[in-house]
Amino acid sequence: MEAIYIPRLAKAPEQTEYVQVKEYFSALATLTPVQGSLQVTHRGNYLEVSAHAETIVTLSCDRCLQQYNYRLSINPVELIWLQEPDKDADELLVEREVSLEDLIETISPQGYFEPDEWLYEQLCLEIPQRQICDAACAGIQLDTQNTEPTTDRRWASLEALKNQISN
Repeated sequence: MEAIYIPRLAKAPEQTEYVQVKEYFSALATLTPVQGSLQVTHRGNYLEVSAHAETIVTLSCDRCLQQYNYRLSINPVELIWLQEPDKDADELLVEREVSLEDLIETISPQGYFEPDEWLYEQLCLEIPQRQICDAACAGIQLDTQNTEPTTDRRWASLEALKNQISN
């Protein structure tokens, strides 16, 4: 996907650009290409970005370690403020107080909006943190009937000393 030059977007019809998406992202392992659409609208002092995209990813279950396919579907809407970057923010400070206003997404009004990067970030945010293949997944099943307690031979000397002291 091509980057969108923000001053050009401000002069576009209805100040909106539509992007059809059907591609793989190299940093995101998917079984199918990411398919959908993205809309970027210039609203004067901010961009309104919305999208609908789907793909299928392969995840590993946290309980049983089996791999399973997961349909990833997103419908994000985000406002990105157009503001020149703060010159003081570039300094490498060991400690810096962050105000609530600094926690919003900003981009230079003379810069570029990267739709592929934004879409990749939105997809990554939608991947479940707790990856469970099925609600009834019991996890790894251990055969506890036919197993005898295993002893680590490295502790044998300590076990012998313990037996001598208790006798």
